[in-house]
Amino acid sequence: MNTADDDLPALIANALPQIDHAALAGPNDPGHAPRILLLYGSLRGESFSRRAVEESARILRYLGCETRIYDPHGLPLVDEDGVDDTHPKVSELRDAAIWSEGMVWSSPERHGAMTGVMKTQIDWLPLSVQGGIRPTQGKTLAIMQVSGGSQSFNAVNQMRILGRWMRMVTIPNQSSIPKAWLEFQKGRLPAGPFYARVVDVMEELVKFTVMTRSRKDYLVDRYSERLESPEDVHKRVSTKDT
Repeated sequence: MNTADDDLPALIANALPQIDHAALAGPNDPGHAPRILLLYGSLRGESFSRRAVEESARILRYLGCETRIYDPHGLPLVDEDGVDDTHPKVSELRDAAIWSEGMVWSSPERHGAMTGVMKTQIDWLPLSVQGGIRPTQGKTLAIMQVSGGSQSFNAVNQMRILGRWMRMVTIPNQSSIPKAWLEFQKGRLPAGPFYARVVDVMEELVKFTVMTRSRKDYLVDRYSERLESPEDVHKRVSTKDT
């Protein structure tokens, strides 16, 4: 067995062959490296949800992806007075969401739920923007959580619901790392079952992303919207007497 490289000392390379993109790609596949946006849910200096995202990004790049990690510092609340989608941090997040073909959401569990920092980022991702572009619809999603105590799945369960609401293709696998303060060593997740699960999730995310990205418009096309477009629904509802 051999490790992948100095950047991935815990990864056993011969157990993770490169993914055959050509075998998975659909018609008119763009051919470029899969584009993955990674979000994390903590502003702490030593954020384990960020560490999990950084570890994930290394694996994704090893698997041939292009990655962007969004820094939530400075992102305002959605209902903050005087703040709209022209705010620099909001524009940065939305531009990254439009650029992406898949996402990773990684949140601590706090009081049995995802953090407000994580939820705020998701809340700023609109279902549609000018020109009818839908930043999330049909894109892939992998979900992860870290916990200070025993293993739990409350945050990933919540994020799975949100992914469905955002009409994302949320992959079956997920990662939950308990007692993250013990698992991460000098900022890295060492070889072991939790690291292996993160690799599993990223490998699955890449496969689903390549397989669906050129097919997403067809996969999420639906009967009700062929009867009446979202724009027509908005126009009809907005002109109703109240």
